[in-house]
Amino acid sequence: MHLNCRRLEDKVVLITGGAQGLGQALAQRMAQEGAKVAIADINIDAASATASEIEGAMAVRVDVSDYASCKAMADEVAARFGKIDVLIANAAIVISGSIIDMEAAAWKKVIDINLCGYFNTVKAIYPYMLENGKGSIVQINSKSGKKGSFKNSAYASSKFGGIGLTQSLALEFAEQNIRVNAVCPGNMLDSPLWVNTLFKQYAKNQGITEEEVRQKYINQVPMKRGCQYDDVANAVVFLASDESTYMTGQAINVTGGQEMK
Repeated sequence: MHLNCRRLEDKVVLITGGAQGLGQALAQRMAQEGAKVAIADINIDAASATASEIEGAMAVRVDVSDYASCKAMADEVAARFGKIDVLIANAAIVISGSIIDMEAAAWKKVIDINLCGYFNTVKAIYPYMLENGKGSIVQINSKSGKKGSFKNSAYASSKFGGIGLTQSLALEFAEQNIRVNAVCPGNMLDSPLWVNTLFKQYAKNQGITEEEVRQKYINQVPMKRGCQYDDVANAVVFLASDESTYMTGQAINVTGGQEMK
């Protein structure tokens, strides 16, 4: 539940990986808060479908692992809306596996999208925020950005790096009034990513059933439930809005008490 008080009225919000799952939920919530939303995704058909459900939204194709693609995305969004106030760097993938079983190319692909993609996206939108005299960048990170993840080293490494990049950019951009923060969700056990992919991956990697995987991760949470999209969106809205103007370089846990540092 949340109050719709339109805290992002007239702000332009660009969301990478916005076509489905958490990104789609964030796009819908940003629009409810009054934002003009640009939905960027490598799957332009899915991005267009999501944008068609949100009044005034636009869809744009992007491959975040390619800087030229990110620059074209930023230019297209700025041409349409005249500015970019908020970036939600959400595009990411998960490929899990032990270091013995995982191919080096697969490990590198996770880094290329999750970490290099974050860098590429920020580098592309930064000139527009600089021109605007302010901005808010929010990376969707993970509890795995603060604690190692069993047989999931590529993802954890990419997210640890993401927090380092968040803090470094916060220092670099502070005097330009551009804030950089991260949100670290817990396990979104009811999301399509988990239901369609991760339960199967983790069950195979850990030698247990999918139901045992679910119960294992619930048991790790003091509040005994998975993270929901609204839990994440509430934190993102706060960081995107002017309510958090004295916050930068933070990595906020949204984990039901599972992670506290």
